[in-house]
Order: sequence, then structure tokens, then C-alpha cells
Amino acid sequence: MIESAAPFHVAIIMDGNGRWAKARGLPRTEGHRQGLTAAKRVVAEASRLGIGCLSLYTFSTENWKRTQEEVSFLMGLIRSHLSAELDFYRANKIKVIHSGCRDGLERGILEEMDSVVADTAGFKGLIVNLAINYGGRDEILRAVKRLQTEDDRLTHAPLTEKMLRGALDHPEISDPDLIIRTGGEYRLSNFLLWQSAYSELYFTDRLWPDFEENDLRIAIDSYSKRDRRFGGAK
Repeated sequence: MIESAAPFHVAIIMDGNGRWAKARGLPRTEGHRQGLTAAKRVVAEASRLGIGCLSLYTFSTENWKRTQEEVSFLMGLIRSHLSAELDFYRANKIKVIHSGCRDGLERGILEEMDSVVADTAGFKGLIVNLAINYGGRDEILRAVKRLQTEDDRLTHAPLTEKMLRGALDHPEISDPDLIIRTGGEYRLSNFLLWQSAYSELYFTDRLWPDFEENDLRIAIDSYSKRDRRFGGAK
């Protein structure tokens, strides 16, 4: 078996915050707060390991279905994180980008996000892709609409895979080599649907607030032992 090289792009579905809190008799909000702490230590470890890009499923288009109280808390947590962690991103030369629909996000969050994205744009270290108000189907739909309104090539030639990929939120980023999902669930939940066509999947029962640096290393080690053929034969 030919082993895979270390992954360049790792994507994580950070699942289990609510269950972590419930098991401890705590409000769901505390689970989200601890989940943010887990995200920071994983970002730091990814940077240390030399991973090129880390995509974090932060808030999905389906998460709006949660209670208004929980959504408000999550929005506030995201906003405070963006402003509070700027020095952390600077110190580690981390470039922050955003994937997802801007429509529906509060002006304050957009302002903080745009500020962090602009401030870190020149950094050459780890890219942290924050998927906020993100859904894979929504991204594909937005890409098609973008092509319809901005690209007159569609009136002269059929839509191609290359054209559609170029209209996604960040076509400059390679597809995720490895997608990790915590919390014991075995599904992608509308995350990076186009980009995950040949991603290696890794599932763990570990709830996200308990996810440690070593858990990331274990997932990467599992990936490194896999034989990636991309539909071909070896």
C-alpha cells in the first residue's frame, strides 16, 4: 500500500458542544464556549504541524433553526472571538478567510470579520477558513447565480466543472484532503459538498470541547496510512 503524504487541507465538523454541556448539567451555551477554546488549541496545533489550510464548520445555514437565544449567543461568541483573537492570528502569521453567505449575518459580525480578513491577508502561514452561515448546497447555488449574473460565457458555452469551481467561495484553496467529524455522527451535514468528492473522512466519538491536540495528530496519522486513488487503480 502507498501511504498518503501529510494533508495540506484539513476540514473539521465541530460537533458535540450541546451534548458535552448536557452531560455535565450545564447550559448549551457553556458547551459552545468550551468548543471555542477547543478550536483555538486545534488551530495552534495545526499551525505547529505545518498544515496549509484548516476549515472550521462554525455556523451552518441550518443552525438558524435553533432557538433565538442560542443563535444570539453563538453570534455574539463569533463576534467576540473575531475581535479578541486578532493578536493570536498575528503572532502565528495565520491568514483568516470566510466561507458562507453574508446575507443574514449581523453588520457587527461582518465588520469584525472583514477587519480580521483584511488585517491577516498578507500572512503566509496557516489559512483558517471560517465557515460561518455556510451550507454546501447554498454555496453551489450561489456559485451558479454568480455565474449567471457575472459571467457572459454562459450565453456562449455550456457550463463546465472548471467554471463552477471558479465561482465557489474560495476556488484558490485546494479541496480538503481530510475531513474530521467529532461527536460520533457519520455524515457531512452539508459541509463542503463540492470540495469533498475525494476527501478522506475521519470520525471520532470525542465531543468537540474534549478534542485535544493529540486527537488531531491521531486523525492525521490515520490519514497518512490511507491509499488515495482518486478513482484510479494502483
